[in-house]
Order: sequence, then structure tokens, then C-alpha cells
Amino acid sequence: MIKINITSRHFKAHETLQEYIKSEIENLSRYNEDIIYADVILSFEKAVNSIKICEILIKIKDKNFTAKESSEEFVKSVDKAVDKIETQILKYKGKNKTDKFNTKKEIKKTI
Repeated sequence: MIKINITSRHFKAHETLQEYIKSEIENLSRYNEDIIYADVILSFEKAVNSIKICEILIKIKDKNFTAKESSEEFVKSVDKAVDKIETQILKYKGKNKTDKFNTKKEIKKTI
């Protein structure tokens, strides 16, 4: 179970948007089960242009992942940020697999 904290700056996020964000973050657990918590920050760049910004911070045991995206709608921003986090998690997972299996065993010579 991932602890998800959603912060919306200077406005109140709709319940449907919050549920959508929670479902998207929960889907990230299929890539890595070690996710401890996720912080999602929603904000406006300017009220006039209505550019919506979504920033996602994910904490795994020994690593932090961040992604920040902006677009005309919060749903698009969330989707783009989640895609960035997915690629970061997959890259991290791939590096850990190769490190795990490529460890060289030391052979000591006796004289």
C-alpha cells in the first residue's frame, strides 16, 4: 500500500481528479513494489494562461524519483509526469538487475 499525499496549491482539487491520481500512482506499484510514499503537487503557473503543473515525488527504499510536467489540463500533466516516473523506475530496476548479476567473485591465489 502506497501512502499518497496530494497537495493542491491555491485551489481545491476535485474528488474525481484525486481518485484519478491515486489510481495512476497505484499502477506504478507493478513496476516496483518497494514504493514507500508518493507526493503529488498540483498548481497553476499563471491564472490568466491557466497552465496546470503536476509534480510527482516518489520515494523508494534508497532512491527518490521526481517528475514535473505542465499542460492545459491536470489530467494531461499527471499522465506525462507518471510516464516520466515509469521510465525512471524501469531504468533504476534495470540497473539494479545488472549490478546484482554482474558482481565479480574474487578468487584468491595461494602461493
